[in-house]
Amino acid sequence: MPQAEPLALGGVQRTLLLPLWGRAVESGRPRPLLTDPAAVAIVASLPYDFAAMGRNLSSVTRLSWVARSVHVDRTARAFLDVHPGAAVVNLGCGLDTTFERVDNGKLRWFDLDLADVIALRRRLIPGGDRRRAIAGSILDDAWKSEIEPRDPVLLIAAGVLYYFRQDEVRTLLSGLARAFPGAEMIFDACSPLGRKIANRRVIAAGGMDAGARLRWGIRRAKEMEAWDPRIAVIESYPMFRGLRRDMSLAETAGTLLSDMLNIMFMARLRLGPDAH
Repeated sequence: MPQAEPLALGGVQRTLLLPLWGRAVESGRPRPLLTDPAAVAIVASLPYDFAAMGRNLSSVTRLSWVARSVHVDRTARAFLDVHPGAAVVNLGCGLDTTFERVDNGKLRWFDLDLADVIALRRRLIPGGDRRRAIAGSILDDAWKSEIEPRDPVLLIAAGVLYYFRQDEVRTLLSGLARAFPGAEMIFDACSPLGRKIANRRVIAAGGMDAGARLRWGIRRAKEMEAWDPRIAVIESYPMFRGLRRDMSLAETAGTLLSDMLNIMFMARLRLGPDAH
């Protein structure tokens, strides 16, 4: 599958390589928190030097991407247990492989990202009758008309919202609440301190350029409820909650400190006029 230049991506888009690599590495551990054969296959197929990530990034950073996927998988499976025919929209999908891990044979799945990412994705990840890839910005409205919400909608935004300004995140959530009343949304966020740490220790160390710097951080998910009455926080919890088994002493200490300072966390929202 390798292409002559499959990674002609913008600065932010190139960050899709980081969590992909993280999931592939975790899959090779003796007792992995997550197993992702699709990520392993994609990493092996790409003519890209991933070795620098292993040399320069801490294992806690890598585990944060794995933890995020574990939480998203659990949320998606629980949602699909109640709504097996739901529409799941993966906002800023990158080379995410959540579909391969949670597909129940009934859901309808939509992968949304910018055109260069979708072009790469279509070369590496097959589509299907219940799975569509849509090229567009999550900040635009055009893609929303392609999602027929005849069933409940679950929105996933993994590793995405950091790259927008707060006013853009606020407008996005209000627009999603208007377009998909009753939808639920799962995403990860970081505190302002977490944003500073990521920009200093992750983006450059992972081989990304300055254009990929994180722009948004928030101390508590509950703050978003003041943005729009159609936004309700169902739950919010530290990134590494319940995931410290089989970690080294350094990893345990690092993840505990991250959770204590709320540096990274997950949030699940209900959107729409009856959110509260």
